Amino acid sequence: MLFFKSCRVSLSVIRLALPRNPTPVEKPVSPTLRSGRLLVRFHSVSSVSTLFSMPERRPFVRLPTDVYPVNYGLRLKPDLIDFTFEGKLEAAVEVTQGTNQIVMNCADIDIITASFVPEGGEEINATGFNYQNEDEKVTLCFPSTLQKGSGSLKIDFVGELNDKMKGFYRSKYTTPSGEIRYAAVTQFEATDARRAFPCWDEPAIKATFDITLIVPKDRVALSNMNVVDRKPYPEDHSLVEVKFATTPIMSTYLVAFVIGEYDFVENQSSDGVTVRVYTPIGKAEQGKFALEVATKTLPFYKDYFSVPYPLPKIDLIAIADFAAGAMENWGLVTYRETALLIDPKNSCASSRQWVALVVGHELAHQWFGNLVTMEWWTHLWLNEGFASWIEYLCVDHCFPEYDIWTQFVSADYTRALDLDALDNSHPIEVDVGHPSEVDEIFDAISYSKGASVIRMLHNYIGDEDFRKGMNAYLLKFQHKNASTEDLWECLEQASGKPIAAVMNSWTKQMGFPIIVVDQEQHGSDRVLKISQKKFCASGPRNDENCPNWMVPISVCTSEDPSCTKIKVLLDQPETTVNVTNVAPDHWIKINPGTVGFYRIQYSSVMLESLLPGIRDLTLLPVDRLGLQNDLFSLARAGMISTVEVLKVMEAFVNEPNYTVWSDLSCNLGVLSSLLSHTDFHEDIQEFIRDLFTPIGMKLGWDSRTGEGHLDALLRGLVLGKLGKAGHKATLEEARRRFKEHVEGKQILPADLRSPVYLTVLKHGDSTTLDTMLKLHKQADMQEEKNRIERVLGAIPAPDLIQRVLNFALSEEVRPQDTVSVIGGVAGSSKQGRKAAWKFVKDNWEELHNRYQGGFLISRLIKLTVDGFAIDKMAAEVKTFFESHHAPAAERTVQQCCENILLNAAWLKRDAEDIHQYLLQRKAPPV
Repeated sequence: MLFFKSCRVSLSVIRLALPRNPTPVEKPVSPTLRSGRLLVRFHSVSSVSTLFSMPERRPFVRLPTDVYPVNYGLRLKPDLIDFTFEGKLEAAVEVTQGTNQIVMNCADIDIITASFVPEGGEEINATGFNYQNEDEKVTLCFPSTLQKGSGSLKIDFVGELNDKMKGFYRSKYTTPSGEIRYAAVTQFEATDARRAFPCWDEPAIKATFDITLIVPKDRVALSNMNVVDRKPYPEDHSLVEVKFATTPIMSTYLVAFVIGEYDFVENQSSDGVTVRVYTPIGKAEQGKFALEVATKTLPFYKDYFSVPYPLPKIDLIAIADFAAGAMENWGLVTYRETALLIDPKNSCASSRQWVALVVGHELAHQWFGNLVTMEWWTHLWLNEGFASWIEYLCVDHCFPEYDIWTQFVSADYTRALDLDALDNSHPIEVDVGHPSEVDEIFDAISYSKGASVIRMLHNYIGDEDFRKGMNAYLLKFQHKNASTEDLWECLEQASGKPIAAVMNSWTKQMGFPIIVVDQEQHGSDRVLKISQKKFCASGPRNDENCPNWMVPISVCTSEDPSCTKIKVLLDQPETTVNVTNVAPDHWIKINPGTVGFYRIQYSSVMLESLLPGIRDLTLLPVDRLGLQNDLFSLARAGMISTVEVLKVMEAFVNEPNYTVWSDLSCNLGVLSSLLSHTDFHEDIQEFIRDLFTPIGMKLGWDSRTGEGHLDALLRGLVLGKLGKAGHKATLEEARRRFKEHVEGKQILPADLRSPVYLTVLKHGDSTTLDTMLKLHKQADMQEEKNRIERVLGAIPAPDLIQRVLNFALSEEVRPQDTVSVIGGVAGSSKQGRKAAWKFVKDNWEELHNRYQGGFLISRLIKLTVDGFAIDKMAAEVKTFFESHHAPAAERTVQQCCENILLNAAWLKRDAEDIHQYLLQRKAPPV
């Protein structure tokens, strides 16, 4: 399953369906200079770690093993008018020891009758159904003992097609003629198959499935497998009975069915798999890009894993109401419309890239997750971290021009470092008990840190041995379940390296090290003194029991910045490394490619020698990005001065690379948001204008012949940044182009819409907002609606901010996108943040009920409160959630409160120095 990443790129180029306008929360960093010396400062936010304690865990017992399913025969008849469904389950089961009860998962379902037929024996009717609603279980009680052996369990039941975007639910859509209708769709991960049929809803309890759907004859019916029979339903001639082929053995969370109205485009992959992309009626054209990606991706994975795709077909389908980004159901992958549909005229470059990544992610799961499945949710990170890594490998194969690995560092790697530096982070591998705890770990640690350590592991092992180990793992555990340790064992055997020992230090303890480096020149050799300690967002700690990691360290020199000169495994607190043949005037860089999951603190001499590599571009783009990002993080942690980072940022004036600018933009957005709590916010806007104007002038507004994907992304990013910061010429041109766009004289290219919309709204009035809401209403494409929704919060007037917040809960906004609108308000200004927080508190019951405690509620909380920078706000947030429980977001609340305290400490520490620096920049030379 793909969820949505929060703020890692600036608002103007947003590839995700959640707002990514930066808030001053998500950034840690490395060292810097004052008067040529390294300035290191120490502080701690002692209240951060003591303010909160994790709540007591709920007791939980997994299902008993005395009865388990072999095959589910499932018939479902949904009613798309009354939003109910009838179901019949006939499951072939195995009784492993005599019992007079069967315990299954069941939620929001009413069982009408249940019986058990032993093989060759008499039917035994259940005498009672004992629902344990809190644990989402039901116990079927029988009057006599069910004997060891095979049998058949029959259950008739009814349920509701809910509107909560989980289980078997309804999704609202509008037909081309304007009529509102509903589709019936599914979302079962993590633990919601039990809302569609009584089942053993645990990933390790695998079975085969024979699914039959009874549906209106004018609707499309889809499931994991291909249709084997379609015939009129004898009791009602307006319905048809659609029977699907038997699935392979699989987990319940991967079962799927969809009933609705769709068009499709179809092709075959080079290895003979039928691929279809299902779109809303009349929009088949918008499925062609995803179809192209999918047909390229399946053979890529077949070749990479040396294991063929095991099903005869795969469908990718756009669902109107969908909480996550996409879901990897075997053979029937479901997506948000914005994660699958591309309009050749109206989709921007970032949307195309996003669709390519999401398709790559979900199709990787068809092997890694579906064919071999985690044994329990404790190993979720492996599923998601692996798919979040290999999606980039796949997109790099399909679209090398995207320079996607550099983007990985900004979008995933640095984001994971930011979150993992908090005291309220968690290890990658979390011991999950009660399923209510699963939603909490669908986060940047499981996904982005997971992906980052797998990238580091791949680099440490080498591609050939990594592929060999992956193939052994998939063949050994196909159609079964596995744990993290099983993968390490296969990779260890393939590579001969101590994989388990290395990786356990990264997955079983939270956090990561800061690598401290100093050097001495000995003749023609450079001797490096390297040490590690835990990096904390609140600054250095001198804990007695400081954890150690097994850190793959690589080193390059200015002689060849793209070539690793030496590799060592740092498995002690410190070591000395001798790098031969390094001239005294050459620089040394640790972690070339920014692959190792750590931050770096160089001595002042080493850092000073590296900084010219930013200006003259001799450092590779990914290393220019990493160096700046480390410095910014160290500043936030109080280990260096923020002023020194601003000085380093000014060295990026010649920067040509989109991703480097994207990361700079994000960090400046964090700083801008922090300084919105001061009376010199305008001064940082001037700094931003000065930094971005040269690249803005160079790019201009219109694409030139020969430009590519990254140029389009960069132009949108830079114009959005300049427009938001109030650059006069950009604002005037944005207003002119917006007027022509609205009047239909000159339609804005898709890549310019976000920056233009953002700019005119940021400096707009009620007329601007009215015009934008009208464009939203007229938009036929969800991408365009989302583009508008994300930037509406930029409007400055308090009464208009309130209008936007009310709009967020209106019928005009899809339920999953309400979060984007409110988050956009909170991230745009100080008054927006206050208004959004008040709005969330005032409407908490409705919002919490809408998302039923799923991960969207965590996202909403983070986007709303993360940007505060006053100590008392942390206490206010904590107090509110003590009386308004959100179980799936408890860790998020703690992380947000910690971030607020960190922001407040940062502001107290550095605000005056930043102010003086910004004033001195403006002062005329004496």
